[in-house]
Amino acid sequence: MDPKTMSRTLGRSGAAFAALLDGVTDEIMRKRPAPGCWTPLEILCHLVDEERDDFGARLKSVLDDPTAEWPPIDPEGWVAERNYAERQPGPVLGEFLVERAATVAWLGSLEADSLDRSYHHPKLGDLSAGDLVAAWTAHDLLHLRQLATTLLDLLGDQAAPYSTRYAMP
Repeated sequence: MDPKTMSRTLGRSGAAFAALLDGVTDEIMRKRPAPGCWTPLEILCHLVDEERDDFGARLKSVLDDPTAEWPPIDPEGWVAERNYAERQPGPVLGEFLVERAATVAWLGSLEADSLDRSYHHPKLGDLSAGDLVAAWTAHDLLHLRQLATTLLDLLGDQAAPYSTRYAMP
């Protein structure tokens, strides 16, 4: 795995999030498509936290000191703890894009052999820096799918009184 290639992939997915959210109203950003599902704003806030407090922080930890214990994370709990619902969508998107640009630049500067360093995770066993980068890329794609599905679920509200049934088999 080449860090430059993975950095470009994360750059593209960051641009895809921005494109999906461009022009989405505040009302839709805060709307829950179904009970137990995240709003588009909550998904976006989660991405900022993952950039800083999960993938970014843990990858840096593996590269700096693979024996250092990782601090706990609580993505589900952060929704309430970090007041995602109270945040403003525009600034959160800006925050994500700044964080992602820094990630892309940083990953692009790494040497391929640095991704071989590993951390021993208590539940998952040995995880290399490369494993984290691959998982980060997969995580983005999972949330792109989640965001697209959420926006599709909310489209009916935006399209009213018209129907989207022609697009759906």
